[in-house]
Amino acid sequence: MSFFGSDHFETITDELIFPEGPVVLADGSVAVVEIGRGTITRVDVTDGRKDILATPGGGPNGAALGPDGALYVCNNGGFEWITVRGRTVPGEVASDYTTGRIERIDLETGEVDILYADVNGVSLKGPNDIMFDSTGGFWFTDHGKTRTRDRDRGGLYYATADGSHIEEIAFPMDGPNGVGISPEEDRVYVAETFQGAMFAFDLEGPGKVAAGVPARGWFLARPAGRKYFDSLAMDAEGNVSVATILTGGISTFTRDGDELEFAPTDDSATTNICFGGDDMRTAYVTLSGTGRLAVGDWPRPGLKLPF
Repeated sequence: MSFFGSDHFETITDELIFPEGPVVLADGSVAVVEIGRGTITRVDVTDGRKDILATPGGGPNGAALGPDGALYVCNNGGFEWITVRGRTVPGEVASDYTTGRIERIDLETGEVDILYADVNGVSLKGPNDIMFDSTGGFWFTDHGKTRTRDRDRGGLYYATADGSHIEEIAFPMDGPNGVGISPEEDRVYVAETFQGAMFAFDLEGPGKVAAGVPARGWFLARPAGRKYFDSLAMDAEGNVSVATILTGGISTFTRDGDELEFAPTDDSATTNICFGGDDMRTAYVTLSGTGRLAVGDWPRPGLKLPF
């Protein structure tokens, strides 16, 4: 079943430099990060006009609105950029890389504050994706960083928006990327990029993994084919839609790990999805290799986020 083929796919804007982290704002516009430009960019979905809201630098990646109305951003610290078959893709760690961090960005002023840069004295390497729960805490992944002959391992973390608490929940994981919380907030999902696999952690409270869950979570799904996993979004029915690279598209799985559908795109670097619109059936997708933000109708309503 395809929702993003030639009949269902529409580009809102292009010439973005590796967009990611789409967030629907209160006025209906969509904020995206441009990882290659180091900016937070607002896109008017009616005419594609772009405005830069903030310039945190480094590599702004996943993003989410917090309880105070600010944008919270996983900053991976930056990449060197390469062109493969005419498409821009991230390479190894940037030459000016210092550290990964979690940033709070005031959308009115563009002011950027670093909220967290380490966990118990160990620096964050490449924070990637983020989602808030209804209490104002947030889950995020650290993807790690890659160099010519070695790669940092990443993990899953939980933190509070006021900067007072951060903890490591699962480590190591193999390139953890997308993260999402079930509608009941009784489970958190993590997509590992290089395994092309989904894992689930049952919860007994905010930031608390239930007893008996394996250290890296329950294995949930790994689809057939040449597919890496990127960031993800939840729908209102509890299904997980994860952006899929190499074989570009959106892979959707049920809570039990059954593959519900694969919605192909025309970009092998399909990196993220979010939902909006009055009925939450409008899907915004970042097509990063070709620098586009796209839109299409979705067959089910997305999960309405707490903030």
